[in-house]
Amino acid sequence: MKTLYLPLKKEWYEMIERGVKTEEYREIKPYWCKRLVGVDTISVSGVLMEVYEYDFTHIKFSYGYTKRTMTFECKSITIGRGRKEWGAPDNDVFIIKLGKRI
Repeated sequence: MKTLYLPLKKEWYEMIERGVKTEEYREIKPYWCKRLVGVDTISVSGVLMEVYEYDFTHIKFSYGYTKRTMTFECKSITIGRGRKEWGAPDNDVFIIKLGKRI
């Protein structure tokens, strides 16, 4: 089991905790490219819905940097446009789709 640890702000943590938000977003920058899919850069143009190889089986969210946490299965990591009401910007991002809560 390989777990990705992500701290979240209050709003997003509570939406995921309630089951409203079922995916989390990260910008397509060298740091996240390397951390999520193991490559330094990914070229993106338009609305690209491509699935990348990733090693994570679970995602563990923390409420900021506190001990309050929750863990989910990782369904997939893709690139595309997220939902604005869930905090996604207007450009392509990594979309981390959540499975069932553990």
